[in-house]
Amino acid sequence: MTHSLLYGENASGKSRGAAREAMQHPTDHYLISFRDSYGTLDDGYYHQLRWNAQAIDDDTPTLGQLLDKADALADSRAAWYGEAEQRTRRIQRKALTDKLLPLFGLDALLDKYIISLSSGELRKFSLLKALLSLPKTLILDAPFTGLDAATRENLAAILGELAAQTGMRIQLLMPRLDLVPAFIGERKTLPPGPLPEPDIDAMRLMLAGLPAKDLSAEAFYPRGDAPEIVRCNAVSIRYGSRTILAALDWVVREGECWAITGENGAGKSTLLSLVCADNPQAYACDISLFSHKRGSGESIWEIKRHIGYVSPELHRAWRRNISALELVASGLYDTTGLPRTPSAEEAQKCRFWMRQLGISTLEERSFLQLSDGEQRLCLIARAFVKDPELLVLDEPLHGLDEKRSALVRELIDAFMQRPHKTLLMVTHFERELPRCIDHRLHLQKQY
Repeated sequence: MTHSLLYGENASGKSRGAAREAMQHPTDHYLISFRDSYGTLDDGYYHQLRWNAQAIDDDTPTLGQLLDKADALADSRAAWYGEAEQRTRRIQRKALTDKLLPLFGLDALLDKYIISLSSGELRKFSLLKALLSLPKTLILDAPFTGLDAATRENLAAILGELAAQTGMRIQLLMPRLDLVPAFIGERKTLPPGPLPEPDIDAMRLMLAGLPAKDLSAEAFYPRGDAPEIVRCNAVSIRYGSRTILAALDWVVREGECWAITGENGAGKSTLLSLVCADNPQAYACDISLFSHKRGSGESIWEIKRHIGYVSPELHRAWRRNISALELVASGLYDTTGLPRTPSAEEAQKCRFWMRQLGISTLEERSFLQLSDGEQRLCLIARAFVKDPELLVLDEPLHGLDEKRSALVRELIDAFMQRPHKTLLMVTHFERELPRCIDHRLHLQKQY
């Protein structure tokens, strides 16, 4: 049995090709795509919903309930096998579930609402569902996206065991080669996609020539030498019986570049949701943003005006059929829609940042028709478009190939050389961190 790797740059078409193959053999194939990196929820999902516990109604399923449904679905799909084979597959699924739940750290989350799980935990659950189907061919698009180091190692080992024990054929679609498991034999590199080669030197020159932003009229932004941008005093966040953050003390000052790390479910994205004013629990905590205590009369829009943001939640939630340029322009208004047509000046700002990321040719393309990597580059441009004082990047390099990852790292470094800039960045990969990182916060998962 040959297990294969399909490697290609962003927009090379590898995901669409795998989808076509899976559609031709729907019974024997299982495809888990890049968007499944963030779990599968209904069309009513919006990116702040995860932080609003009061928005969870009685119909919202728990992880355990969805796992039972996945097992029942796998059972029904095996109905065309003989009785002996069906019994064998049930035994295999039970053994796999018993092994993967604790290995992925999901055994303690079975009673938790699916909406309250982190993107990494949702990713693990999506992978578990795929494995439980026991397909003859399993096609995984960017399978290690969003997973902490221990889970990546465990997943690679499990895939190798399944391949050896069940005869399952595994095909991986990956934008980078550093995480390819040892059992993968056949490798195929696709031709480059239509995006131009990144010009990092030109990008650095363009950012070096940007004028400093005039903050003299910004009454909300703090004055003084190295003012506080974020302060958390003994901040705790809980959802029901689950503690996400426990008595966190943390201070971020202007000009600092922070790497925020921790295993899946440690509270990294929850912390950033407090910083970005998306989490209503901030009002019950002692938190200050831009030297203003939350709940002291400030508006969400005063906060967001100074923040550029990209995250897995934002990527998953975006379903609006607008052009790539309009998507970038929405960052000027801090909305997930487009309240009005961008002015000529605003459109020029969007085009500037799209040029730095090498995606100018996508300007008129529908965002929903772009590849996942192209979409992520558009969302990164959206984070930069208003020249924000605080850059909040939650796993920004998801789905990007080696060249685009290097370009974005250099873009961050060049951007942070400018005055009044502060960076908060979450990643599970040390190599993804830009050189400018000078502070670290490691969060421990609460059990």
